[in-house]
Amino acid sequence: MAQPTEGRAPAYIDTSKASIARVYDYALGGKDNYEVDRETIERVRKVAPEVNQLAIDNRAFLIRASRFIATQTSITQFLDCGSGLPTAENTHQVVQRLQPEARVVYVDNDPTVIAHGRALLEDNELTHFSAADIRDPQAVFSDPAVDGFLDLDQPVALFQIGTIHHFEDSDRPQKIMADYVERLAPGSMVAIAHFFDPENADSDLARRMEQVFVHSPMGSGRFRTMAEIQGLFPGLEMVDPGVVPCYRWWPDGPQLGPEDAVQRCIVGGVGIKK
Repeated sequence: MAQPTEGRAPAYIDTSKASIARVYDYALGGKDNYEVDRETIERVRKVAPEVNQLAIDNRAFLIRASRFIATQTSITQFLDCGSGLPTAENTHQVVQRLQPEARVVYVDNDPTVIAHGRALLEDNELTHFSAADIRDPQAVFSDPAVDGFLDLDQPVALFQIGTIHHFEDSDRPQKIMADYVERLAPGSMVAIAHFFDPENADSDLARRMEQVFVHSPMGSGRFRTMAEIQGLFPGLEMVDPGVVPCYRWWPDGPQLGPEDAVQRCIVGGVGIKK
């Protein structure tokens, strides 16, 4: 797989520090990453050889949640926070194939992602991009790319897929999500995928991965408990089966292959604001 060279990196990209978006890109087999990004995954691979499965299941959950909302609800507005780098089956591709009039706003302040986000604006008038900080709901909702494009008085599907586990506890992630939910119109839906500490035999694996992630060049990746993750859906009515390992949330078919322990260390769920 061809990889970009640091010597050709655009001036606005700091290749001395890993980017969350580029680390995910590498884990998914992409080419928009640098040595410092690859180092993060390779460090984790030493304690969890199947680490790429975290990114794969995270992405698959995004696709299934997008398809579910586009086909099973009347929501046609999507706010994808921490969208990351474009790959196969992005949110707008999934939902606009099913609901051609669907409007999608991606939010990400990673310089590499911003460059790709601007390209999206050229290709699709129903897909916009915001460079707001997803840790600041007020900044997100007041950005003209969001407020001027989505009708925030109507239901919105809010995605935080693989983002909140990069928030430190000091960021008060439950408070941030309560702020997001408060700003959403009734009928809105919230989809979250998050690294998970099962508090059972797999807990040691989760905590070993966490230690490597937070001490890697990326510097983040918290594995939270079920109670902590459920607290990210304040006052929402959960869609069955609730918060479960991502690969078990409305799977496309039965699990025929072996289940990796890593797969039990990332969960997802979708809640509805009544």
